[in-house]
Amino acid sequence: MIRRVDRIQVELPPPSDPDPAGAAAVQELLGGKFGELSTFLNYTFQSFNFRNKQGARPFYDLVANIAAEEFGHVELVAKTINTMLTGATPASTPNGRGPGSPLEPMLGIGNPHHFLVGGQGALPQNSQGRPWSGDYVFSSGDLVEDLTHNFFLETGARNGKLKVYEMVEHPAARALERLTGADLTKLFPSPNIPTEKIPECKPHIKRGEHLKLYRFSASDYLELAAVFKGPHPETGEELEVVDEAPEGVPAHDLSSQPAVFAPDYAPEEIAAIAEKLRQQAGLPKEPTGEVANGNGSQAKPRVGTRRSKTKAGGPKK
Repeated sequence: MIRRVDRIQVELPPPSDPDPAGAAAVQELLGGKFGELSTFLNYTFQSFNFRNKQGARPFYDLVANIAAEEFGHVELVAKTINTMLTGATPASTPNGRGPGSPLEPMLGIGNPHHFLVGGQGALPQNSQGRPWSGDYVFSSGDLVEDLTHNFFLETGARNGKLKVYEMVEHPAARALERLTGADLTKLFPSPNIPTEKIPECKPHIKRGEHLKLYRFSASDYLELAAVFKGPHPETGEELEVVDEAPEGVPAHDLSSQPAVFAPDYAPEEIAAIAEKLRQQAGLPKEPTGEVANGNGSQAKPRVGTRRSKTKAGGPKK
């Protein structure tokens, strides 16, 4: 099972100018053919279906741990999309609850599903609004064939991230650009995609994150080091297995979006009910969870209903 920690892997900036058009583009990194849902479920089903684990244990350990890390990538992309959508609709409607056409400015901008059915949040769709498909999952049962496909998948994912990076200027989308992958250079030449040239990647490279594969278990998957080793394909530095999960960082608590009833048309009522339930259970009056913008606080985005402007084919932040 995946041990979930209430952190995200990479620090994201707080909500700033909303960018619904950019959020629609970043959806490709979530629900596209080479998106994080695909990588997560490819590795996951390959680990579920792995036969003769003991005979090929180092490779099973590798596939299983990458699956756990990819689950965190799915959350990270979703958080990015949610950050970009925060503040895209009015903070209040004419009578406090609607009607009054508060979503009218969103017509023709980005993915309408974000506002009509998604609560102004991420969806399992690509940049065109098409649902993610289980047909993207490849699990042949043959280890070499699966690893070959995974290398192809990671290559497509890296190229896709760079294309979105070139299109979207929103700071949350830029912070997402942390590229990782397994060492398969013995099978194929590694694509020439120099991560060090991406400014947002430099802090992670400085910390050595590009060299690490985290072991998401206290006592299992001990044989990772048998296959995750050798030089990094770009820098030549030695790869390493870290016997712990990454520490991560608290995510920002994104503010309510009343125009789309997220979390409800009257979020203050939900907060009051939650407070009573905490007190009845003997818990502190204030929420116990940790968020980047302070416990119990709400993000204060710059609210805007403007139409996104474009330049050179991409939205401006």
